[in-house]
Amino acid sequence: MRYVELTDGEDGYPGFIDPRPYLDRLPALAAELPPGARAFAIDPGHYDFGGKRCVKDLRPERVRRSGDGDVEIRFRHNCFKHDEDLLVRYQGVSRFQSDVLGVCDPASLGDVILDEILPHPGGCTHELACRPGTLVVACRDLEAEWVPADCPDAPPAG
Repeated sequence: MRYVELTDGEDGYPGFIDPRPYLDRLPALAAELPPGARAFAIDPGHYDFGGKRCVKDLRPERVRRSGDGDVEIRFRHNCFKHDEDLLVRYQGVSRFQSDVLGVCDPASLGDVILDEILPHPGGCTHELACRPGTLVVACRDLEAEWVPADCPDAPPAG
């Protein structure tokens, strides 16, 4: 991550996450992002930790690649926070790197801690910090869509 601050926890205490340095730069960065990436990055719920459309606590579940260089990732909701899954379609992928303790399976990345979308020559990068790994996708653009999810373990609304 370039701007989002992530620290490891020590002695059993949780780490620290702070998207504010990224959010402070986002207005200038957004002008350089392709349209779909811009819309996703500036969505008011994206970094609202208590919101239902915050990426924190989603979990990469399924990756599909198409023959034309596109990649689609479905992020599964956390039943105690979200009521939708997130589907991200990356167009014109030029880099797809998943690192998790020597395994190259995005489904093994664990829960999303936070993400960061940055301008990149010919498009953007989308980097996700997860427990215990990372995912970086460089692409021409991306489209993020929240889709209904079955959540039988969710606490009752009230």
